[in-house]
Amino acid sequence: MKYAVVIERSETGFGAYVPDLPGCVAVGETLEETEALIREAVEFHLEGLHQDGVFVPEPTARAEYIEVIG
Repeated sequence: MKYAVVIERSETGFGAYVPDLPGCVAVGETLEETEALIREAVEFHLEGLHQDGVFVPEPTARAEYIEVIG
C-alpha cells in the first residue's frame, strides 16, 4: 500500500503526517531523518491496528503539485 505523506518545514526541522492514518506523525531535524521516521511510524501504526483487530484504512489521499503563475 502507498500512503500520502505530508512533510512540512518548521522552525526546528520538519514534521510529517499521514492524512489517511490519523495520529500517525513524525518529527525530525532533517528531511532525511523525518522521511525515515514517518516510514517507521506508518509501519508501527499499521502493525498496531492489525494487532488490535482494527480496520486498516485504505489509502485515499493524493498529493499533487500545481504550478501557479503570478
